[in-house]
Amino acid sequence: MAEEAEGEQGPRTTFTNYMAEGELLYQKGEFNKALECFTNALLLQPTEKNCLVSRSKCYLKLGNSENALRDAEASLQDEKDFFKGLYQKAEALYAMGDFEFALVFYHRGYKLRPEQQEFRLGIQKAQEAIENSVGTPSSVKLENKGEALFLSRQAEIKRTKQKVQVKVAKKDSKKQKDDPVRSQKTVRQLLGELYNDKEYLEALLKDEALVKENTRSGIKLQDLIMNGITYLDTRTEFWRQQKPIYARERDRKLMQQKWNREKFRPSDPSQYILKNLEEIDRLLSRGNSDASCKKAQQVLKNVQNWSEDEVPNKQELIGNLHSCIGNAQMDMGQMEAALQSHKKDLEIANEFDLLEAKSRALDNIGRVYARIGKFKEAIKVWEDKIPLVTSSLEKTWLFHEIGRCYLELDMTDEAKDYGEKSQQAAEDSEDTEWQLNASVLVAQAEVRLKDYRSAVTNFEKALEKAKMLHNEDAEQAIINALKDANRGIVQQATSHQNGEMKEVPTSGEGTDAGDKENEDPN
Repeated sequence: MAEEAEGEQGPRTTFTNYMAEGELLYQKGEFNKALECFTNALLLQPTEKNCLVSRSKCYLKLGNSENALRDAEASLQDEKDFFKGLYQKAEALYAMGDFEFALVFYHRGYKLRPEQQEFRLGIQKAQEAIENSVGTPSSVKLENKGEALFLSRQAEIKRTKQKVQVKVAKKDSKKQKDDPVRSQKTVRQLLGELYNDKEYLEALLKDEALVKENTRSGIKLQDLIMNGITYLDTRTEFWRQQKPIYARERDRKLMQQKWNREKFRPSDPSQYILKNLEEIDRLLSRGNSDASCKKAQQVLKNVQNWSEDEVPNKQELIGNLHSCIGNAQMDMGQMEAALQSHKKDLEIANEFDLLEAKSRALDNIGRVYARIGKFKEAIKVWEDKIPLVTSSLEKTWLFHEIGRCYLELDMTDEAKDYGEKSQQAAEDSEDTEWQLNASVLVAQAEVRLKDYRSAVTNFEKALEKAKMLHNEDAEQAIINALKDANRGIVQQATSHQNGEMKEVPTSGEGTDAGDKENEDPN
């Protein structure tokens, strides 16, 4: 009875215990029980973002994608760049069938944490899902795929924000006169190949015998077809806002005249830019660096021939393309070329006072220097970036990389100092993985400083984090490092004792007494 009364009052243990138990149950596949643990933990700390992400994962495993999305969004409430929350939101959107929105958040997370393979895989599967779910007219077979054709039913309620935005002129707020032919032409331009799918679905809707049929799961084909048409209508409106055809008829004619003078003539420059930026990023994320580089170079060549009227924020876009080229060149091992590309990005950022672009360029330049072993240059560039960093997550990465460079230069005091800064930033961002990395860096610096006891403490911290992340490779590496550090303590103690013994005769007995100590007593 006492236990029941206590249960009705809420949690009976600590937040940490609930989290640990929930993680264990989740690993065992007992998602309902894990969900209950995380819910109890959130009663104690309602805004704890890691717990929100963990509960979101449980909801997703149990098929409740709406609650999974709600928790993922809640985890991003205070820190928009919380990469675990971004990934979980993308996963929830993907499960709900909103593949385009999922792709946006996979991309956003990848730009923050490019080393996370999950974001690369997410980008790939979202792109494939978009192609598979809509595809070409020949791939649409309602009689075989049923309700799986159009999973995305949620309307676009807001415009997606991308890290590098291509701003286009706003449309005139006055409504144009109704013109069915012109309207259809606009819809065709906005939807592109999807327009054929829209026509196909509208034709199916006229088949009265077909629309009365049900799928094997009991859903009416008419409802599925209408959902598909509604979805394409929302896409039309979305692209109308994201990539307007033209602001005014006069502008359209002027732009068309220019395209006629160019070798490449896109029907809509903004649509061309967005489409190609996505393609450049997709190619790079799939490891096709050469194709990504060539695509970026071609787009750069076209954009450089356009005017500011045709492409607002032209210089910002050019800088971004130089950055894309540099990243592809770095992946291909063309370090000198990559360095020049990123320096061009930095020049544009400095000239036009683009702080975000400047931070990006300094980041990339530092990575190139570090990759080719120019650690002093990398440190200088990255230390210039420090005032531009605002998030704790980015700080922990930056401090860690600077500390790593100092360690490579055998400047151990500086390495330890930056390692401790990285530790603090990792604690602030509550990022377990970077807490692990920072602790290892500090411990390695302490080993070189022969402060073995402090090194053991930090290696033990790192080992705890590795176990939380279930990173067996890291666990083994840290265990080996711990053994070495403990041996250092023993050797240091032995050396200290031997030193004390040798110091005894110097107090007055001379070296002969010292020699006698080392003689065999037998």
